[in-house]
Amino acid sequence: MSSMKDRENAFETKYAHDAEMQFKAEARRNKLLGLWAADLMGKTGDDAQAYASEVIKSDLEEPGEEDVFRKVSGDLGHRADEATIRTQMSSLMAEAKTQLMSEI
Repeated sequence: MSSMKDRENAFETKYAHDAEMQFKAEARRNKLLGLWAADLMGKTGDDAQAYASEVIKSDLEEPGEEDVFRKVSGDLGHRADEATIRTQMSSLMAEAKTQLMSEI
């Protein structure tokens, strides 16, 4: 019975770890996306960092990434179309995961 409980605990630990890593990757992706969008809007330095923080916070509005997309899309306007933003989000998610893995 002990080995079954140990296995259950291991699965729970792995699930918690995976959820934490996904949260961190999404936050990192949002920061990178915010910095990318800030650059397109001509923001630099502290202004770019502040905008990236706004993008990170926008992810707390609802589950999923649509709130982040709406924020960035609305702020960028004509500077980037939907396909460009979504492609960038996907690319930056891969980059965020790579960065996190290199920090472990």
